Amino acid sequence: MKIHADLAKRAVVDSNSLEWVPSPMQGVDRRMLERDGEEVARATSLVKYAPGSHFPEHSHALGEEFLVLEGIFSDDSGNFGKGMYVRNPPGSSHAPSSEPGSTILVKLRQMQLDDSQFVRIDTSDSNDQWIEDSKGSRILHLFSRPDEQVDMIRWHAGCGPSEAADYEGGAEFFVVEGSFSDEEGTYSAGTWLRLPAGSSHTVVPAAGGALVWRKAGHLKA
Repeated sequence: MKIHADLAKRAVVDSNSLEWVPSPMQGVDRRMLERDGEEVARATSLVKYAPGSHFPEHSHALGEEFLVLEGIFSDDSGNFGKGMYVRNPPGSSHAPSSEPGSTILVKLRQMQLDDSQFVRIDTSDSNDQWIEDSKGSRILHLFSRPDEQVDMIRWHAGCGPSEAADYEGGAEFFVVEGSFSDEEGTYSAGTWLRLPAGSSHTVVPAAGGALVWRKAGHLKA
């Protein structure tokens, strides 16, 4: 299965327009944003766990990372509520479940084999690691290595256009709240955007602001 599998091409998906597709486990459904492979695949998806649903224990040969969008997601290492960013490196394993139900943005098989870092970060506004700039935007650094940078960005209401950003190694965005625009279009809550290596754009936040997950540098050929 190939869905937006060519990483050299720009891609935009409004996840709200997609149907939920059942996974092999009852009560766990997916909206596929990009995919290269069958059940074992390089993939970016929204995954929805119905209350009381679960997956059997399994390993991630090339790692996984996810952001909890709704509810509470659980595994062997803890319970993760809305706004938690979790990163499980290559070779890790877990048995995920959700007692009350949850929805997560998840990326599978997209890490380097030498990545060994586990990450658990609360991205809510109560986290005192948010950094504010002079233009009224805030950034929370989630993960960094030479070929990858992951952040949460909040553009407040009334925040003006950003300076043009160059992405030598490409970038992905997922809009959690609000919306923003660039030279190519407007992206509202639930939209996933991929910019291939060598791209640039200028962000114009909506009047009400936006909260965005961003991953950059990892698409360099």
